[in-house]
Amino acid sequence: MFSISIQQKQYKTYILTHETANSQLEVVPERGGIITRWRLQEQEILYLDAERFANPELSVRGGIPILFPICGNLPENTYTYNGKHYTLKQHGFARDLPWQVTDQVTQDAVILSLTLNSNEQTQAVYPFDFQLIFNYRIQGNTLEIQQQYTNLSLEAMPFSFGFHPYFFTQDKTQLQFEIPAQEYQDQRSKKIHSFAGQFDFNQDEIDVAFKQPASQSASVIDNSRKLQLTLEYDNIFSTLVFWTLKGKDFYCLEPWSAPRNAINTGEHLTVLQPGATCTANVRILAKFF
Repeated sequence: MFSISIQQKQYKTYILTHETANSQLEVVPERGGIITRWRLQEQEILYLDAERFANPELSVRGGIPILFPICGNLPENTYTYNGKHYTLKQHGFARDLPWQVTDQVTQDAVILSLTLNSNEQTQAVYPFDFQLIFNYRIQGNTLEIQQQYTNLSLEAMPFSFGFHPYFFTQDKTQLQFEIPAQEYQDQRSKKIHSFAGQFDFNQDEIDVAFKQPASQSASVIDNSRKLQLTLEYDNIFSTLVFWTLKGKDFYCLEPWSAPRNAINTGEHLTVLQPGATCTANVRILAKFF
């Protein structure tokens, strides 16, 4: 009923399968620990730009990239800690580094565990020792990402974290949104706009942040695909970002623990004491109707 297999594509790819539910997840540990594909009932849930994925010099557009130790970008890609300036590119480095597979489970559910540890490369831009452990779990029509962030430093560690899932759609005009917020901030103009459940997809780009959503669940109904996706996230995720580009067959609904530039402003920033661990869960439920 539950199985994990490995295929050597451009990268070693782990394929998690729940046969009864006809659900299959593909994970590429060495390319940022990314989920690249989720198929349910022979239908693609996620979008992936295969050309960008094939080029290790480019950031991935597709799947579910991991955001750590920042979400979004920083002014001039810099932040200051203890009087020293550091450079961090958009969304941090976790999505670019190789993760290690540390456990596989195929009883009652199928789970793949990945670990990312700090190293000289990360310490040059983020001066902390850490360990991240993620469990990717599928069962039925649900994908769950269980996260564990541990500070192995001798001083408090500030960070934010999140995910950047790309959901596949062929007709954005057929999307209905149930997002627990009445307003959003345009990420480019910084202006606040009221939200009544719709976006103007004639724009070249939509990049908005819903801050402090009223509940821990948001849904998108794609009437063209007869698909409802529900995103559930723990209370620590203070921000939901919606992003899409005109002419591209995706939309992103992203749970972030803190808004852009939190490492400089401190807004909703997570600060872990030495030796402490923070856990968080994100779940995606896919239902065809």
